[in-house]
Amino acid sequence: MDPLSFETFQLLGIPVTAVTLPDVVRSTSALAQSDRPHAVFVREVASLMAAVDSPPLRELHFKASLVVPDGMPLVWAGKLKGFGKSVGRVAGADLVDAVCAHSIKTGQSHFFFGGAPGVAETMASRLAAKYPGLRIAGILTPPMRSIGKDFRLEGEALAEVEEIKRAAPDFVWVGISSPKQEFWMAEAMQVLDHAVFFGVGAAFDYHSGRLKRAPRWMRNNGLEWLYRLYTEPRRLWHRYLVLAPKFIALLTLGALGLRTN
Repeated sequence: MDPLSFETFQLLGIPVTAVTLPDVVRSTSALAQSDRPHAVFVREVASLMAAVDSPPLRELHFKASLVVPDGMPLVWAGKLKGFGKSVGRVAGADLVDAVCAHSIKTGQSHFFFGGAPGVAETMASRLAAKYPGLRIAGILTPPMRSIGKDFRLEGEALAEVEEIKRAAPDFVWVGISSPKQEFWMAEAMQVLDHAVFFGVGAAFDYHSGRLKRAPRWMRNNGLEWLYRLYTEPRRLWHRYLVLAPKFIALLTLGALGLRTN
């Protein structure tokens, strides 16, 4: 089966892949064995809206191998478009767990790039304890730097990617926040011969224990946003109280034929 033989649906002009978590695990394991690198974008409402407002970022979504639905609103929109059980939530933190667990069977290796100082190391250590036999190819915490549509690898940034290339990982987990991580992956993929890049942002903080996730019942019922807003109101209020309503309004206008994309 072709690991990329999934249908996609458009949300405000952004392609989203109709997949479930097991689909992504199987397909990325296969993609890691191909002779070229691949990118997986993990999208929830805020990062999707950022792509809507940024043509360069939006264009990267059409080049990514998979654009998976993290936020439940994206999953619900996919179901309303007729994809039913073919689309499910693929949260970044859950994706890390699932791919790591599967890689114990395949022997595939992982590189952790990003996070605040010490976070990637703690994340890798905890995952190695959780999944005995996990192959860790490397860990690297880059300094804070400006990364946007004009970002190009040079100097220290290029040396970091060459270090990843020498480690020859199958999976590269990137936690430098969106949209920085998408622009960085687009550049890094031009250097590596193979590997699947995952932009998973907050998953570094969750797996390192720096942040606590919402209870499972909240995650399963589309309420993780409420928990995150409660725990980090100053940082996340705009995401959930401005961008989320805007997302719903734009989808509604599109359904009514009052918006073309």
